[in-house]
Amino acid sequence: MSQTKLSIVDLTKRYAAGLEPAVDRLNMQVEEGHLVALLGPSGCGKTTTLRMVAGLMDPTAGSITVDGKEITHTPVNKRGMGMVFQSYALFPHMNVEQNVAFGLQMRQTPKAEQKKRVAAALDMVQLGHLGKRQTRELSGGQQQRIALARALVVEPTLLLLDEPLSNLDAKLRETMRTEIRSIQQRTRATTLFVTHDQDEALDMADRIAVMNGGLIEQFGSPTEVYERPRTHFVANFIGQANFLQATVVSEVGPAGAGESHYKVDIEGLGGFGAVGSAGLSGSHELVIRPHRLKVTVANAADRDAIKGTIERVSYTGDALSVAVKVGGKTFNTQLLTSSGDLPRPGDTAYLSWSPEDAYILPVNGKGPAS
Repeated sequence: MSQTKLSIVDLTKRYAAGLEPAVDRLNMQVEEGHLVALLGPSGCGKTTTLRMVAGLMDPTAGSITVDGKEITHTPVNKRGMGMVFQSYALFPHMNVEQNVAFGLQMRQTPKAEQKKRVAAALDMVQLGHLGKRQTRELSGGQQQRIALARALVVEPTLLLLDEPLSNLDAKLRETMRTEIRSIQQRTRATTLFVTHDQDEALDMADRIAVMNGGLIEQFGSPTEVYERPRTHFVANFIGQANFLQATVVSEVGPAGAGESHYKVDIEGLGGFGAVGSAGLSGSHELVIRPHRLKVTVANAADRDAIKGTIERVSYTGDALSVAVKVGGKTFNTQLLTSSGDLPRPGDTAYLSWSPEDAYILPVNGKGPAS
């Protein structure tokens, strides 16, 4: 059974009296060995949260506990954490081995132990052959791995990553996020990872804290935040989504895992099936992911299919992004390019979806995670 490694309770950061807090009563539990992504747009408070955990910034209120010990006001050099910055912050006057060994030297680790652990850390990031190389001679991906080795060699209580992939090109980012996740899983280092990139978070994290305006709007697994978003912001920020206004007509029966099947009335379209948390009533937003929509240009066999007109078709490689206009509403859909006759703008189209793929958002508006 996993133990709680990091506990954050009511953490708040207010830069000046009268200003909105940058972080507002944030609560989060991180299990040992997990990688948790702090995901959100610029200014949402994710880097501020990371810096308070690191000890680089004092909170206005709240507490931070690691391994059962409160460290809220513990100096940064006494926290035993490893950090990889966006800029990597490598020392240009030191070679690779000296950079990796720096934290061990500050801890006055015996020379023989330093040598052994530096060699192991460089082998772990597959750069053991570059130990004598100057950091300015390395590629961006190699510098990123050296920064990671330097953070891990001290066997940190927590590994903190502040958008470490943002300076890399798109292809290298994909490679490096796979490598970082592999290393994190091998070392079982409990990790906080700040990113604004939803793909990074979905690909790498055990849990994602989706932040907005200093709050965590949802904290859950990648599947939970994508398939079962709590708020409009979460559904809109992670992936693409179609939003519909709906009124709950009746709760039909259980759907499992605390959810129910519902009959809803969708504004302008009529009655449809949907799923959502048990006990919902009144008006809610309904969210349907584009790839969950079925689009046909022939007469649809599904009696619940709705008729529309193809407005736009965009080619994205292995898929087509197809916009279908139904009355005054545009539905964004995705089709595989191998799925038969390709639609064209102006064609009549029929849209349908499974009731299980129409999800009722449980929270109207913005709110902290429950």
